[in-house]
Amino acid sequence: MRIYNDISEFGPVKNAVVTIGTFDGVHIGHQKIISRLQEVARQTGGESVILTFFPHPRMIIDPQNADLKMLTTIAEKSELLEQAGIDHLIVTPFTRDFSNMLPGEYVKNILIDKIGVKHLVIGYDHRFGKDRKGSITDLLEYGKTYGFDVEQIPEQDIHDIAVSSTKIRNALLNADVKTAAEFLGYPYHLTGKVIKGDQIGRKLGFPTANLHVPETYKLIPADGIYAVTVKIKAPGAAGFDNEDIKGMGYIGHRPTINGMTRNIEVNLFEFNRDIYGHDIRIYFHQFIRSDMRFNNLDELREQLKRDMDVSLKLLAHV
Repeated sequence: MRIYNDISEFGPVKNAVVTIGTFDGVHIGHQKIISRLQEVARQTGGESVILTFFPHPRMIIDPQNADLKMLTTIAEKSELLEQAGIDHLIVTPFTRDFSNMLPGEYVKNILIDKIGVKHLVIGYDHRFGKDRKGSITDLLEYGKTYGFDVEQIPEQDIHDIAVSSTKIRNALLNADVKTAAEFLGYPYHLTGKVIKGDQIGRKLGFPTANLHVPETYKLIPADGIYAVTVKIKAPGAAGFDNEDIKGMGYIGHRPTINGMTRNIEVNLFEFNRDIYGHDIRIYFHQFIRSDMRFNNLDELREQLKRDMDVSLKLLAHV
């Protein structure tokens, strides 16, 4: 897959089969659109093109909404779309000027002149242009004018899946990572670098890798203990290795030691390598319990032993 970090980097391709959207999470609803996009590309001998935006349009149109968090970073989204087999991914900056483009200007300047669209596949509720005034009716008229086909994924097909990025965000904020995984089609994950902690876990016999997620817009699941698996990226490697290391993850403020910051930590089972400075990815499989305060570290240690037993049982078939 070729990635373009601005629409200006892209040159029209022969028989471009295009879809447009934010595709946050690349969930199973998105995957239905992507599957149809690729099917049309195969049938017509075309190339699949996804036009997506960064930052998320709502971050620009409603900048006061600091609560909006994304299911995928731009790197994670790109990786998922590459795995899906897309030929071209255009990540164009979403700006105020871009949002003020009239529907007709958007079609002519972007879809026709920049991408060379021949076949457009969109969801049933797709809107575009200033104030989202452009509709499927407009696209069908523009298709006649400029000579491209428009295919709309039927509303019933999308509703049969009954999934949205908002539903997934809500599930994660309620610690329901199992439902989130069903909607996503894969376990929700966090990606970041292992940083030095205060080594309280090591003193308890449960050493943890502390994860730093640099993208502040990435959604962090609800506080608590989770059964997780972890992949590690070796220095200089292109991707994460295929080894799934089982463990238990923790998100919270560590109330037993009066912690002041929200931490993301993972205890890896049967693992003793030094991975400080490495990039890791934590996959969340099952919620175990909420965060809680213990009277002392001995009580915390005993609870962690029970948490580990539960995690191992839950991860037995992962």
